Amino acid sequence: MTATVVVLDYGSGNLRSAERALDRVGADVTVTADAGAALDCDALVVPGVGAFAACMAGLRSVGGDKLIARRVELGRPVLGICVGMQVLFAGGVEHGVASAGCAVWPGTVERLDAPVLPHMGWNTIAAPEDSALFAGIEASTRFYFVHSYALRMRDARPLLDAGAAITVTEHGEPFAAAVESGVVAATQFHPEKSGDAGARVLSNWLGTL
Repeated sequence: MTATVVVLDYGSGNLRSAERALDRVGADVTVTADAGAALDCDALVVPGVGAFAACMAGLRSVGGDKLIARRVELGRPVLGICVGMQVLFAGGVEHGVASAGCAVWPGTVERLDAPVLPHMGWNTIAAPEDSALFAGIEASTRFYFVHSYALRMRDARPLLDAGAAITVTEHGEPFAAAVESGVVAATQFHPEKSGDAGARVLSNWLGTL
């Protein structure tokens, strides 16, 4: 049976590319802000590009923060992409301004300590052995990143202690490239821009539904 997936429309810029990528791997995809559809679908995708605070404002404008919380409460899968991953954390700090996130996970998203930002381009990842997202994907595989902020691994201990599987990448310092915890998963990179490798990650995710 084909999985029904809603890409939550809250004004983010990567909606259609996410829709095409999910369609490519066989999902029945709808892009909508409709709360009923977003709650009842097999899986919800939260995309995101730009600033943390702006994405949170957009999410709240369509009740997305409450939808995510309700899906987690009901045990219904959610996938965050890029800033859609970042907003799942408790908060984010940009330009010295702290903003509250959805608080699905503990941790604060902050600017990376790196000589060149944004971190833009292809990078390898180090996935834990029990990762479902990266099952069957070679360690040398590269994924496409565009960001300056992330959950730094030095701040990831509470999430690890909660039993999350964290995939790590390094740009200036180690940071979380992906997180898998219960029914919620997320990638800091863009699977929809990562070619066959990104398609495999999305296909693996659909296989967990």
